[in-house]
Amino acid sequence: MNNRRKPTHPGVLLNEEVLKPLGLTITQAAKNLGVSRKNLSELVNEKIALSPDMAVRISRATNTTAESWLIMQSNLDLWESENKEIIVKPFPPFQEEEYELMQG
Repeated sequence: MNNRRKPTHPGVLLNEEVLKPLGLTITQAAKNLGVSRKNLSELVNEKIALSPDMAVRISRATNTTAESWLIMQSNLDLWESENKEIIVKPFPPFQEEEYELMQG
């Protein structure tokens, strides 16, 4: 477990920092983005992750970068994975000869 706070879902940011200040409803914004109302609603309500396609659409509508939106999603995904109970068995260490062969 890490102690970092949970990153904000990109859908929440879109809703709170873009749609609400502009006075756009989910229906209006979905039309502008060329997506279904259901899809955008699921995104802003944190039911689904941001897809690369949606990141491109949002970036074009907001004059931002798709990468910035995808980084937000990636940070959230990583935080969620790091905070799950995952049991793994470590790989055995390389022997010195094997390591030297790998280095070329």
